[in-house]
Amino acid sequence: MQRIVILGNGVAGITAARHIRKRKDDPILVISAESNHFFSRTALMYIYMGHMSYAMTKPYEDFFWRKNRIELMRAEVAALDPAGRRLLLFGGGEVPYDVLLLATGSRSKKFGWPGQELKGVQGLYSLQDLEAMEEATRGISGAAIAGGGLIGVEMAEMLRSRGIGVTFLVREKSWMERIFPAEESALVGEEIRAHGVDLRFGAELEAALPDESGRVRAVRTTAGDEIPCQFLGLTIGVSPNVDFLRDAAPGIGLDIDQGILVDDYLRTSLENVYAAGDCAQLRRPRPGRLAVEPLWYVARRMGETVASTICGQLLAYDPGGFFNSAKFFDLEWQVYGRVPAICPQGEDSIFWRHPRERKSLRIQFRREDQAVLGFFLLGIRYRHELCDAWIAQGKKLYEILPDLAAANFDPEFYRQHEEDLLEIYRRRFPGALRLRRKRGLASFLSLLRRGGVAE
Repeated sequence: MQRIVILGNGVAGITAARHIRKRKDDPILVISAESNHFFSRTALMYIYMGHMSYAMTKPYEDFFWRKNRIELMRAEVAALDPAGRRLLLFGGGEVPYDVLLLATGSRSKKFGWPGQELKGVQGLYSLQDLEAMEEATRGISGAAIAGGGLIGVEMAEMLRSRGIGVTFLVREKSWMERIFPAEESALVGEEIRAHGVDLRFGAELEAALPDESGRVRAVRTTAGDEIPCQFLGLTIGVSPNVDFLRDAAPGIGLDIDQGILVDDYLRTSLENVYAAGDCAQLRRPRPGRLAVEPLWYVARRMGETVASTICGQLLAYDPGGFFNSAKFFDLEWQVYGRVPAICPQGEDSIFWRHPRERKSLRIQFRREDQAVLGFFLLGIRYRHELCDAWIAQGKKLYEILPDLAAANFDPEFYRQHEEDLLEIYRRRFPGALRLRRKRGLASFLSLLRRGGVAE
């Protein structure tokens, strides 16, 4: 019997614990300094907005852990001693292990701005961050947020739900301009402003300014603008939560870069020590993927993968097809596959936007043969499994367009717009669908390579 210790009770750690328990009867201990039980981190905003209670964010009943013989410990780890195969705890005490999984997640980034330690200045990642935000925003009238991205817009929605004025400072010239194509970037900006947010592009935080009590009273931008506020959200992204290991890492033989370096099987440089989730950094990421990907589904898949290896069935981590989703106030976003902000050479996309509503649909494809590379949707929901299958199978744009409505996941009383996109395709490639049927695939592709198809 081996004693398996998992440090971190987020998606990666708990998924690993569940899958290990399916295969082995070895004792499993999960340690967390954040919470007693696993909860849905993406639901934190809904607790603040009054839509959910903390208890409602727990995917499993409290008896689940005892029933499945998964022991839980609320404690903070001070150090790792691989020679003695033990974790040292703050306040004394130690936890021995035979196998250790490091699944410590992420932490909010800070860039050393003057005033970033003032009262009322914080990020939003942990349960403790939510509790601090609840206290810091009680009774205030104005807030500022520095940094775009998903956490920033979530925080803006949270604050606006309580009638708090929000000034949103985004350094880029448009919303997530390095990730979103220009049309979609503009659409998200419209949605944010429609909810009463003072969204300022090209605005960069220089400092948070204190009042007499040590609380933030205003922010100053690099352009010299001073914006009054009683709360400042720092939402410039997250980084692997590995600082408690970093100083000792060279001495104990643990390889750390941005995160804990792991091989294809999520093994670290230490014997019987693994890492998974946001804290893990792949030494050899798959082409087109990042070494660190702080995404929910990545953490879940890593948890499943490392559980197999810990149980003796060596399994290489495969991230699968890329996808992500989020919600910008009332606007839902989905991306499947690869849809870059700027179209690379040899690729193209077909794009449709609703003339009045905030809805859009883009399909990325390879010019040479129209192989579909990705889907980018705003205000429209598509079936993940179907989009993923089309991309994985190398389906061509002209093959899926007539059946595109099958991917639509919106309720039946929503109007569907696939015919609008099909009409755009017909205008760009006149007669293409009919010509393909008439002359065969080889002739059709030959004409495509020459720049288009005519009647």
